[in-house]
Amino acid sequence: MRPSRIIPWLAALALAGAAAHADIPKRVVSVNLCTDQLAMLVAGPGQLVSVTPLAANPRTSAMAEEAAAIPVNHARAEEVYLLKPDLVIAGRFTDRATVDMLRRLGIRVEEFAPAYALSDVPDRLTRIGALLGQEARAAELVDRFNAQLAELSSSTQDRPQAALYYANGYTSGDASLAGQILRAAGFDNVATGMGYGAIGALPLELLAMADPDVVVTGNPYPGASRSEAIMDHPVVTALKRGRVTGTVTDRNWVCGTPYVLQAVEDLVALRRAVEAGQ
Repeated sequence: MRPSRIIPWLAALALAGAAAHADIPKRVVSVNLCTDQLAMLVAGPGQLVSVTPLAANPRTSAMAEEAAAIPVNHARAEEVYLLKPDLVIAGRFTDRATVDMLRRLGIRVEEFAPAYALSDVPDRLTRIGALLGQEARAAELVDRFNAQLAELSSSTQDRPQAALYYANGYTSGDASLAGQILRAAGFDNVATGMGYGAIGALPLELLAMADPDVVVTGNPYPGASRSEAIMDHPVVTALKRGRVTGTVTDRNWVCGTPYVLQAVEDLVALRRAVEAGQ
């Protein structure tokens, strides 16, 4: 696989400075993994004062190295309040008690819904740019994201069949960020053909009957997990035997940031390997 072109320009933008505005929030706290990374990409120097511990975990965060230099919070209202933020950015599923308490204390809280489509990435970047007064920085990220996605996306008519298969036997259809990543890379998703929209449990029997060209499984976490044991089931093992396989690396798949392009690029390489073996 050729060296990635995704990470260098994102890293450069993450480290670059941004123009200051008199009215932008000066102390921003993020209490969600995905808003952590959006803020790190867009915030000006010193503007982002705290992120969650997940942001510094390389298994879950594509920006773990950048997050290591930022103080952490655990999304508790008391500790966030003591940081004296003038803006808190949260996820739609951030603990409601924390969000409600901070608002009662007079702190501005802005919530972001999870990304369910690749088109949500520019939307999230534009919004975080407006909130942080870093519109030009966000616009540059959006332009680069759109250009790179167009370059990576496949328009081929002869698309290999792929199945996403995670812990507890879950899969994702095209109405999900993971499903759209798969489709952009040039695969047809067997789950979509079975009627799955976003996410749902895929019985092993249906997976076996679909007989996809490739099975893309989750990347197991250290230690034993009954939920992940299904990925080693004989049915899954048989479907992988003698075929090209892939794994989902959570840090590039779970959040609607430009790092989803790395997931697309990885799957493009996987598709080419599948096609070469056919």
